[in-house]
Amino acid sequence: MTIKPSERHRQLTVGEVAARSGVAVSTLHFYENKGLIQSERNRGNQRRYSREVLRRVAIIKVAQRTGIPLASIAEALSTLPQGRTPTAADWRRLSAGWKEDLDDRINKLIGLRDQLNTCIGCGCLSMQDCPLRNPWDELSEQGPGPRLLDPVADAD
Repeated sequence: MTIKPSERHRQLTVGEVAARSGVAVSTLHFYENKGLIQSERNRGNQRRYSREVLRRVAIIKVAQRTGIPLASIAEALSTLPQGRTPTAADWRRLSAGWKEDLDDRINKLIGLRDQLNTCIGCGCLSMQDCPLRNPWDELSEQGPGPRLLDPVADAD
């Protein structure tokens, strides 16, 4: 669908942004409250969004689907100029910043999956061979959490 030149600069209502982006109105309000997107108010005090907000919402949705926390998304989006549609170069820069974190989480999840499979997958939960074994709670001195299976907890 081609947007008519007369429509290009028309601001969108919150309902139009919700319908176009596939995000609930309440989610748009939440994103705005968190500073991820911006709107202006018309004379009737109703929110109006520029079309550029659609690309920002798309970036937020894709980043969330990959597991990027909203705080990291907000930090990355804060580096973009307001009022300008994020470009492909902007997306490459943002996603490159998240790639290392995603790779690290993927590797941790694969390791966790593989360890769970060998232990719980057998069904025996052997106290001699189980990687979860922690007799007399000896690992409590190292801190809280699953010390043997969760490298993040080990780093704390």
